Amino acid sequence: MIWSMGLMWAARITAVQMDQALEQVLDQVQRVLLIVLLAWFLLRLMQQIERRLVDPRYRDKPADQTTVSAIGKLLRASVVITAVLVILQSLGYSVSGVLAFGGIGGLAVGFAAKDLLANFFGGLMVYLDRPFVVGNWVRSPDRNIEGTVEHIGWRLTRIRTFDKRPLYIPNAIFNNIVVENPSRMTHRRIYEHIGIRYADIGRMEQIVADVRQMLQGHEDIDQDQTLMVFFDRCSPSSVDFFIYCFTTPVWAEFHRVKEDVLLKILDIIESHEAQVAFPTSTLHLPDALALRRAQAGEREPGPESRSEQAVDA
Repeated sequence: MIWSMGLMWAARITAVQMDQALEQVLDQVQRVLLIVLLAWFLLRLMQQIERRLVDPRYRDKPADQTTVSAIGKLLRASVVITAVLVILQSLGYSVSGVLAFGGIGGLAVGFAAKDLLANFFGGLMVYLDRPFVVGNWVRSPDRNIEGTVEHIGWRLTRIRTFDKRPLYIPNAIFNNIVVENPSRMTHRRIYEHIGIRYADIGRMEQIVADVRQMLQGHEDIDQDQTLMVFFDRCSPSSVDFFIYCFTTPVWAEFHRVKEDVLLKILDIIESHEAQVAFPTSTLHLPDALALRRAQAGEREPGPESRSEQAVDA
């Protein structure tokens, strides 16, 4: 600004001695240049503030990146629009006429770019409702969408799948689908059925009691949530009981806790001299005589055998 304003003032001093019309042109250029420099300064200032608000090096508790990004984009758009209107006003154009033309033109553009506007308002709803933010793990049962949110724009949202493929999703999609946010889970549920043999049904009551006692004493199971262990059903090859409890929401830690719980349950079943059931089939034979005849390969003579015996006779 210092260099540009100094050069413009020097040019105006020179123009006064040469041509009055040139002085007016330079005066307008100076005003426009001043407005552009001020707008540029504000845009850069907002960008730096936005970076510092989300950078943990400058703040003990960084602000939410999605909120800061949305507010920053709105402020930058406001600065650009205001700068353009002020420049037009300084050049002698009627701002009211420009706004009226913009209203008519905006209506035409709205019909022509309805998908673009739908994505814009979809992004605005994401910013306002905040069903997810940058860094969240999201999935949709309605669409094949699952991954980590990397960027939320005004038209597209970029999601990185777990196999590292980027998905670019128009924001209007989020107005019509159900979105799950596992990152905001308070707990994860362990819900499993385990079956033992029918021959061990007499030990079921004690096994269930020991498993319930084990879960109630497990340090990684949340005792304030629902905890159930009950004999549940008689399956074709087993008698089953189920466990139902809640643990940490952290994905990797949840699997470690679940593994530990299942191994302890198997130890309890083994300690009662019972066995986990597997699919089996039982074949019932009619009587011992039929079994012996089947083993010996004996069979009653049919019509053809009787005819042969008659010919031989």
